[in-house]
Amino acid sequence: MDIAISIVSLIGFIALTASTGLFVAVEFALTGLERSTIEHDLKTRGDHRAKAVKRDFHNLSFVLSGAQLGITLTTLATGYLAEPILAKFFTPLLDLMGVPEDATTPIALVVALLVATGLSMVFGELVPKNVAITNPLATARTVVGPVHIFNTVFKGFINLLNKAANVTVRRMGIEPADELASARSAQELTALVRNSAESGDLDENTALVLDRSLKFGETTAGELMTPRSTVDALSAEDTVQDLIALAIETGHSRFPVIRGDLDDTIGVVTYKDAFSVPEAQRSAVTMQQLARPVPIVPESLDGDTVLDEVRKAGSQVILVADEYGGTAGLITIEDCVEEILGEVYDEHDDAEAERDFQRFGSNWQVAGLVRLDELAEKVGYIGPEGPYETLGGLVMATLGRIPKVGDELLLPESDNPMMAEFESGIKGRWLAKVTLMEDRRVESVILSPMSAEEAEAMLAEHGVEPTQQPQGGSSR
Repeated sequence: MDIAISIVSLIGFIALTASTGLFVAVEFALTGLERSTIEHDLKTRGDHRAKAVKRDFHNLSFVLSGAQLGITLTTLATGYLAEPILAKFFTPLLDLMGVPEDATTPIALVVALLVATGLSMVFGELVPKNVAITNPLATARTVVGPVHIFNTVFKGFINLLNKAANVTVRRMGIEPADELASARSAQELTALVRNSAESGDLDENTALVLDRSLKFGETTAGELMTPRSTVDALSAEDTVQDLIALAIETGHSRFPVIRGDLDDTIGVVTYKDAFSVPEAQRSAVTMQQLARPVPIVPESLDGDTVLDEVRKAGSQVILVADEYGGTAGLITIEDCVEEILGEVYDEHDDAEAERDFQRFGSNWQVAGLVRLDELAEKVGYIGPEGPYETLGGLVMATLGRIPKVGDELLLPESDNPMMAEFESGIKGRWLAKVTLMEDRRVESVILSPMSAEEAEAMLAEHGVEPTQQPQGGSSR
């Protein structure tokens, strides 16, 4: 009789451990599922299990409360059964080992407790947890049925516990939710893309496009625009022949029409407008007659809104106004596309000459109009905050004057020590040499990495203490 009771108790211990695993599995499976995965399973299979998974996912707070109750009850019952039953198996072994009779029972109970706890943790919690995390949908489809029966039986008690917990949570200023939020922020999606690329699930180019697309909304019109200093424009008095000549010379298809300068822009024309004018009249028809109105947006406008404005513009060109009301530059659809896809070249572009970054060994030739965030991403140099957005602006601010071809300067370190840790593997500084100027604008700069010792020697040569951050950097 005692043997039969022991066998039944042992079977009960195994069943209770499996029940604990059932509740643990439903917990991790439902919290690891995405709404889109559940909807796809319901659409493709449409069976009662798919419907049950969706039902419990939308009633997650109640289901998880039931799972916690189930885990608590089965764990308590497992301990209650396992200790005396397993102790009976250990007692004879302890007697054979010569343990005194008065110490056999307490030692057997302690060993039984340790073994029962270990088995319950491994097979009742850790194994089902790992299975549920690895394959949440299949696990959820398997366990929601039995767990739903338990929750139905104990529905009243679970609701009572749930209400008590909700009252406590609300007093903490938090509104309880019945299901997990499936939406993800741009930062979370960016992290997912990065992790997927690192694990090899996404190829590098796809990950780069996705990452740029997610960050596009964080850019501003000021970052997307072509600066006014590089904009080719037509005067209001220029003729169609001038339009054709400028299109041939620059390879551009759209031009703002101005009176004096870009601050007084009256509209925009495209090279296609020339074909609407008979050849005999092209020397008489002026740009003022052809110019169409052009939208104007502030520099601070976000990238998504800018893209909408560019797409809605009849000429796919918009002007960007600075805080003083002047024209800071213009944005075309190509500018928006290049922010996501990178540089795009057509038959009129000299891809080699127009490339913003060209590497020569450890050195970089960088366009002066490159933004500092692009410089950090490509080269690894993170500049300090300041009244500039481009490498050319940083060079000008560091020198404290209009640069000249041949100027060399030690670029200042980041004013954020934490950000400086994320610079490329080069432990040192960057030497910048101005190689090309366009009027007063820095057109091209060569960046060369310098070791910390070389940077200190250069600072010492110009009478600057190595520990000091020189205003305007060090130049020669």
